[in-house]
Amino acid sequence: MHLSMDMLVIGFGTGGKLVAGAMGRRGARVAIVEQSDHMYGGTCINIGCVPTKSLVHLAETRNLDADPDEWFRRAACTTKVLTGQLRQKNFAALDAIETVTVINGRAAFLDPHTVSVATPHDTLVISADVIVIDTGSEPVIPHIPGLSASCHTYTSTGLLDTTQRPGRLAIIGGGNVGIEFASVYAQFGTEVTVLEESGRLFAREDDDVAAAAIAILRDAGVAIRTGAHVTAIDDHAEAGVVRYTHDGAEAAVEAEAILVSAGRTPATVGLGLSAAGVRTTERGAVIVDEHLRTSQPHIYAVGDVNGGPQFTYISHDDSRIVLDYLHGTGKRSTSDRVAVPYTVFLTPPLARVGLTEREAVEAGRSVDVAVKRIEDVAGMPRSDIMGDTRGLMKFVIDADTDEILGAALLCIDAQELINLVALAMRHHLTASELRDTIFTHPTSTEAIGEVLAARRPGVAQRPKPVEAGQPS
Repeated sequence: MHLSMDMLVIGFGTGGKLVAGAMGRRGARVAIVEQSDHMYGGTCINIGCVPTKSLVHLAETRNLDADPDEWFRRAACTTKVLTGQLRQKNFAALDAIETVTVINGRAAFLDPHTVSVATPHDTLVISADVIVIDTGSEPVIPHIPGLSASCHTYTSTGLLDTTQRPGRLAIIGGGNVGIEFASVYAQFGTEVTVLEESGRLFAREDDDVAAAAIAILRDAGVAIRTGAHVTAIDDHAEAGVVRYTHDGAEAAVEAEAILVSAGRTPATVGLGLSAAGVRTTERGAVIVDEHLRTSQPHIYAVGDVNGGPQFTYISHDDSRIVLDYLHGTGKRSTSDRVAVPYTVFLTPPLARVGLTEREAVEAGRSVDVAVKRIEDVAGMPRSDIMGDTRGLMKFVIDADTDEILGAALLCIDAQELINLVALAMRHHLTASELRDTIFTHPTSTEAIGEVLAARRPGVAQRPKPVEAGQPS
C-alpha cells in the first residue's frame, strides 16, 4: 500500500507531535509513524520526565511508618496509571485531527522522499513533500563484561517499569538521570550506591554548589564512589556484584538492581538515513542547520535525535523553529536560544542557568557573587513552612555592568524559580532590578531579593586593566 502525504513525521515525541498537530490543523495531510503504541507522546511522558517526577513527588511524601515495599508498589502503580492517561491524551489529540494519520510501525528511508513502514500486519510505503525525524535517543550500554547479560541490569526505562523495590541499587554513572534515581530510591528506603568514573559528581557546577548537593545526597543515605572504574558484573541468582577499581585498589558492591546511567545516544540505527542522503555525526546524531534542516532541505530533525540538549523543552522549541520556517517568517533559529535553564530533580532540586562563577572568571568577566544558604535566608518562610531549609541560592553577576551572568538554585521550588531568573536574563534585567522587584509572600521567590542583597566580590577577580600613565 502506498500513501502520498504532505508531511511525514517519524516518531511521536514532543517536537514531532507538535509539528504534526499544527500542520494537520492547517489542513495538511500528515502521517506520524511511531514504532510502539506505548510511546505516544515520546520519552518525556512515558519513560522520562513525567514518570520520574511522579516518583520524586511520591517519594517525598512517603509515610515513614508505612511498609516501604508496599509504598513503592503503590507509587509505581500510580505512576503507570498517570503515564497511561497522558499517553492516551496525546494519541487522542492527533487522532482527532481529520487529516492526521497515526501509524504504528518501524520506518526506514528508501530515498529522500520515500519511507517504508513495517507495521504489525503489512508494509506501507509513504512518500511526503516534507519529512520530520523525531526518533529521540536511547540509553548507552557500556562494554563492561557481564553488564548486558546480567538479569539484574536495568536501563532507566526498565527500572521505571518495575513495581518491586530493590533493597540495594547500584547506579553506574552519576549524571542527571543517575542522580535523580539515586535520590528517589534512597527516599523509598533502598540502599543506593552511585559509581561515577570522574573525580566528582556535579562536575559542571561550582565547588560550593556541588558540595551542597553532594551533602544532601549523602544525608539521604546515598553512598557515592567517585573515581570508580567499573570492570565487570558477576551475576548471581539473588543479586549482581559490580566490580570496580578505585585508586588502584579493587572493590565491589552487591545489588539486586544495577542501573546503567551512562548517557543516551541518538536513535538513528535502522532508519536508512544514507538512502535519504541525510548526514550524521560519528555518534549517529542527525546533522542540522540553525533551522533544523538536514543535508536534505525538506527533511528536518527535532529533539534528541539531532544531537542538541536532551530536554523536552528544547524539543518543544524545535517545533516552533520548524513551523516558523515552514509557515512563518523563517527567522526563528537555534541561535535565538539564550539563558536556557535545567533542573536536576534530587530533593530539593538543583536548577541552574547561564554561567557558573568559574566559567565567568575564565571568560574574563569581573565577577560579583551573591550566595546564601537557605537556612540563613530570613525572608523565605516558605522553606520553613515546607519543612526543608536545605540548600543554597547563588547568583553570578558582572561587577561592571550589573548583568546577571548565571544562577544556581538548590532549594525547594528551584525548578520554578529558575524560569524567572532565566526570563530576567533574556530580557536584560539587572541584578539590582531583580533584587528590588516586588514578590508575593510567603513564597520561595522572595528569597531572590535577599540573596542578591548579599552581593560581594567574587573569590577570583579578573585584574582591572591598567590605565595609561599608571605603573603596571
